[in-house]
Amino acid sequence: MAYHAEESAISARYRELHALLDEIEELETTAATDTEIVAAAESHERAARRMSWIGHRRVLDVSDRDAHRKSGYRSLADFMSYRLRISDPRRRMKQMEAVGRMYSIVGELLPPRCPNTARALAEGAIGPAHVQAVLETLDRIPAAIPADEKDAAEAMFADLAREHTPRELTDLGARLLAHLDPNGTLTDDRDRKRQRGLSLGKQDAQSMSRLRGSLDPTTRAMFDVVLAAWAEPGMNNPDDDQSPAGMKDNADPRTLREAAQRDNRSPAQRNHDALKALLETALDGGALGTSHRGLPPHLIVKITESELRELAGVGHTATGARLPISDVVELAARAHMHLAVFADHTAQSLYLGTAKRLANQAQRFMLFAQPGGSGCSCPSCSQPFTQVEVHHAERDWADGGLTDINQLAPACPRHNRMVGPKPGQWTTRIIREGPDAGHAEWALNTDGTGPPPPARVNRGHSIGDVFHRYVREEAMTPAHNPVEPSTPTARDNRSIAERGLGRLLAHGCPQRTRIDISHWPATLSTP
Repeated sequence: MAYHAEESAISARYRELHALLDEIEELETTAATDTEIVAAAESHERAARRMSWIGHRRVLDVSDRDAHRKSGYRSLADFMSYRLRISDPRRRMKQMEAVGRMYSIVGELLPPRCPNTARALAEGAIGPAHVQAVLETLDRIPAAIPADEKDAAEAMFADLAREHTPRELTDLGARLLAHLDPNGTLTDDRDRKRQRGLSLGKQDAQSMSRLRGSLDPTTRAMFDVVLAAWAEPGMNNPDDDQSPAGMKDNADPRTLREAAQRDNRSPAQRNHDALKALLETALDGGALGTSHRGLPPHLIVKITESELRELAGVGHTATGARLPISDVVELAARAHMHLAVFADHTAQSLYLGTAKRLANQAQRFMLFAQPGGSGCSCPSCSQPFTQVEVHHAERDWADGGLTDINQLAPACPRHNRMVGPKPGQWTTRIIREGPDAGHAEWALNTDGTGPPPPARVNRGHSIGDVFHRYVREEAMTPAHNPVEPSTPTARDNRSIAERGLGRLLAHGCPQRTRIDISHWPATLSTP
C-alpha cells in the first residue's frame, strides 16, 4: 500500500506542477518592475536547472524498477529517446552516472561520482551544459594523475561552473590539462586508446560533411606519408585534366612541375583531393571485395527519372549520403553497365516464396530503389542501406513467411534481431493502403499492463517525399482536390511489386561500374 500511496502522491504533485506552469504561462507581466522581471528570469532558469537534476532521479527510478522494459522498450536509451523525447540519451545517461545516486551490485545507494557537480546542479546554480563541460575536462585528465588530484579538479570545476559559461569551462579545462601534464610525459597508451577516434559528420545544406577525429601517433605518421605522396602541389587536381593521378613517384616530373605551377589549391584542399583519389583507387582496385550485404561494393545512387531528365534534384547513395545532380551526371558519364526495369518477370525473380530465406541481389536493389528504402525501416534509425539486412516484415521465414518483394523491408542487424512476440520486441507489417503504403510499420510490444506505444514508420529516409506531400496538401483546397495522373513521374504509393517492377536486363557487365535506371528510381553505381 505504501508503494501505491507514494506513486499516487508523485503523480498528484506533477499534475499540480503542470497546473502551476499553466498559471505562470498566463501571467501578465506589465505591472512588474524591471527588477522583478530580471529576478523572474533568473528564478525561472534556476527552476529549469533544478528540474534537470530531479529529471535524472525520475529516469533512474524507471531504470531501477526496469519499468522501461515493461513499457515495451528494450533499453533505457530507447525509452529516453522515444518515450521521453530526450534528444541525446547517451549524453544524458553519462551525466546521470556522474551526478546521480546509483545502486551498487549489492543494493547499496552510492553517493554521486561527482558530488560537487551534483550539488551545484541540484541547487540550480549550473545547468546540463555546465555538467557536460566539467565531465569532458575530467575525461581528458591522464590516467596516471593521482585520484586525490582528480577529486580536487572535480571540486574546483564545480565551483568554477557557478561563475563561468560552458565554453569558458572548456578553455579553463585545457589550461588545467596543460598544468597537470606540461610535457605530455604522463599521457600513455591507455589515454591514447581512450581518446582515438574518427567521425564523419552529417551532411549540411550544401551536402558537405565535416570530418573530425583524433589520430594516435602511428596513424598520424602513416597519414603524413600518404599526404606527402598524394597531396603534393599539382597532384590529383580535379580542376586540371592534365594533373597526374595517383602517387607522386609515378608521375612524369615535367608534367608534375607544370601542373604544380597551375595549382591554386590550398593545402587543406590538396589533402581533401588526395583522400578522394586514394578512395577511388581503393574502390577501383577491388580492395573492398566483391560484395557487401548482398550488393556490389560500389557507389550506388538512386534518383527519380524526372530528376535525371530535368537535371535537377539530389541523388541518394546506399551509404546514406546525398549527391548533387551535377555529380550524379559526372558519375553516370563514367559508368559502363546499364540496368533497366520492365513490367514482366524474368529469371531475376522478386518472388522467392519459402524456397529461399535470403533475398537475392535483384530484391536488394528494388528495396533500396523504392521510396523510404534508403536505410533501416525501424523508426528513427539512420543506418544506411549498406548497413542493413533484408527483414521478413509480414512473418518470419521460420514461421512460414515468404521471401517476396512485397513482404520484405530493410532493417539493420540490431533492429532485425529485435523483432519478436516478447515485451520489448517489435512487431512489424507492410502498410498496404494510404500515403505510407509500401512502408514497414513497427510497433513495440508491451507486457499488457499499460497502453502500448503507437506504431510508427521511419520517414527519415524519404523526407523529400513527405515534404512534397505536405506541399501538395497545402496547395489544395477542399473544393479542388485534383487526382494525380497515373504517370511514371507521379507519386505512386503502391509497393514495387504492385507496380509490376520485376524485370532487370543487363547490357554488358564490366566489374568496374554500374548504372540502373527504372521507371521509378534510377540507380547508379561506380567505384
